[in-house]
Amino acid sequence: MKHRKAAIIGVGHVGAHTASALCTLGVVDELILIDQNEQKVISETQDLNDALLYTPWSVNVHPGTFEDLGDVDVLINSAGDIELLRGSEERSKELEFTMKAVHSYASKIKDSGFHGVVINISNPCDVITRELQKETGLPANQVFGTGTALDSSRLIGAISKRTGIAKTSITAMMLGEHGNRQFAPRSVLSFHGAPLDAARLKDMNLDWKELEKEAIKGGWVTFAGKFCTEYGIAATAARLAQAVLRDEHLILPVSAPLNGEYGESGLYAGVPAVIGANGIERVVELPLTPDELEEFHECVSAIRENVERAENIRKDIELHSEHGYVKYFV
Repeated sequence: MKHRKAAIIGVGHVGAHTASALCTLGVVDELILIDQNEQKVISETQDLNDALLYTPWSVNVHPGTFEDLGDVDVLINSAGDIELLRGSEERSKELEFTMKAVHSYASKIKDSGFHGVVINISNPCDVITRELQKETGLPANQVFGTGTALDSSRLIGAISKRTGIAKTSITAMMLGEHGNRQFAPRSVLSFHGAPLDAARLKDMNLDWKELEKEAIKGGWVTFAGKFCTEYGIAATAARLAQAVLRDEHLILPVSAPLNGEYGESGLYAGVPAVIGANGIERVVELPLTPDELEEFHECVSAIRENVERAENIRKDIELHSEHGYVKYFV
């Protein structure tokens, strides 16, 4: 049997919970934790190993460095500073921090000989995913982000509450930016293939915009009481890692590279994609209505705005790096 090996960069709230989810699900045989805070890595490693006796799986969890990434199958990037979002409901507030973090270690990932799949969690997800791909030089399909997968779970949860239908029997998704400009195409909604009318739920008069708003605000509801999000995004990242490691060809909405799909190119955005051993096997183009396609383009414009901001930050990083003024870490 193939030895399945994963690594996580950044073991704060999200990284630590992602590590726990990977161990609990038995997705990996070996897990490497990397963070600039060495004691945090040692403590998380101890805690995870203490828990493993009471799971059905044997996982080798240990601290590591970027030099250890050469034979890693899946690398999960979760470096960030969630404190920057206090008092704001805008994920782009982390852009400068995460851009600088990525530029501090992307070359180390490349130099390690890593040739696996990168799953990015760090925000703003679509922009940082693009930056990781550019800086590591990996093929675009081998780098993708969690994107709107978690937002889609929030949407499905809201629909389930209104209808009483099990989440697993509902097909719905959020598309576009992993942020406040994302949207939910109603034409995609079905209940195990049955549209609203056929499922005899027409009389429920679902307020679609209200459901969409609830999905967008879901993360901020979580953040308001604990100043972080953990379980949902960790489960999402672990599920995506599982799809890669088991070559499942699973379709989920993730931050994927667009090359003409939906009339957009040159960036990453939340769209359904087939996920397998090579990362993004292909992007799935939904038959969106003209109005929905227009909404998608408006949503993508928000991503482009952040890409422009990222390019300016990149120039500033390069300028200061030339003079040796700044060194950034995870």
